[in-house]
Amino acid sequence: MTLVTDDFDFNLPEELIAQTPLKDRSSSRMMVLSKTRQSVKDKQFENIVDELNAGDALVMNNTRVLPARLHGEKVETGAHIELLLLKNIDGDQWETLAKPAKKVKAGSKIKFGDGRLIGTVLEELDHGGRIIEFDYEGIFLETLESLGEMPLPPYIKERLDDPDRYQTVYAKENGSAAAPTAGLHFTQDILAKLKSKGVQIVFLTLHVGLGTFRPVNVDNLEEHKMHEEFYQLTEEAAQVLNKTRENNGKIVAVGTTSIRTLETIGTKFDGKLEADSGWTDIFISPGYNFKVVDAFLTNFHLPKSTLIMLVSAFAGREFVLEAYNHAVEEQYRFFSFGDAMFLKK
Repeated sequence: MTLVTDDFDFNLPEELIAQTPLKDRSSSRMMVLSKTRQSVKDKQFENIVDELNAGDALVMNNTRVLPARLHGEKVETGAHIELLLLKNIDGDQWETLAKPAKKVKAGSKIKFGDGRLIGTVLEELDHGGRIIEFDYEGIFLETLESLGEMPLPPYIKERLDDPDRYQTVYAKENGSAAAPTAGLHFTQDILAKLKSKGVQIVFLTLHVGLGTFRPVNVDNLEEHKMHEEFYQLTEEAAQVLNKTRENNGKIVAVGTTSIRTLETIGTKFDGKLEADSGWTDIFISPGYNFKVVDAFLTNFHLPKSTLIMLVSAFAGREFVLEAYNHAVEEQYRFFSFGDAMFLKK
């Protein structure tokens, strides 16, 4: 059977979209799915410690979200312009999303913070994308920290009082336009408990870009093109993961970004993991054969999104949709600040 985008639809009441993070990161609920047993269990996130064993490796994305949303005005007309920085292309040139895009033409100049930062539009791309070169004094990241806002997804309407709640506690490498949200549940205490149990904590980097914000707008999944995102895995991390597999430990990914990085590298090197960096546009949907990941943690995703397609590739579409319907019935919290789902074989 050929699957189409509508096959991944489900009814989601708007009130289940979490608008604010819980006070305690680790107090989220966690649904545990076993695809071989076809079982669904309702637990708490702190039970993640029970799901991993000594010798397993927990793989986490240490990307750090940039305050990538900028509000400025067009120099020529004074019109308000909003930019979302997506990825650094070269030097001071960035791929961005502009709003309203129709007012941002090639050659336009946009000023931010009384002219402390000036952007010149070099190129117009599809879907509101723009290549912009920035002019400023000093250090760009420091300027961005003072002028930018945390780029919360469009379905979050509430103001975020503490910007650190949209960063993981292990965020390190600057570069994302959105958080790897499955990691938001972890605290240093939970990580310490996992380490004391003998679980290896391994970090990789994938800078989350436009793919997070772009819906699937084709019926045929084979026609969908993912946006490229930068990833990196160190030699040390690759060695730990290969040794984990040799010793029959599980490789457990935290979030779809970690999955996509591991599977990109596993595909490239015939199932093995090697130190690697580059750009990935891997699109994982039903029919995909997982080469590296044995289990993973993720949040609850949008209907008809590439993310629910990835989850379905691992556990089966019908089983996943049944679990999502259960989540709706049980009033789980959805999306970035929502609850977690742990999937295992």
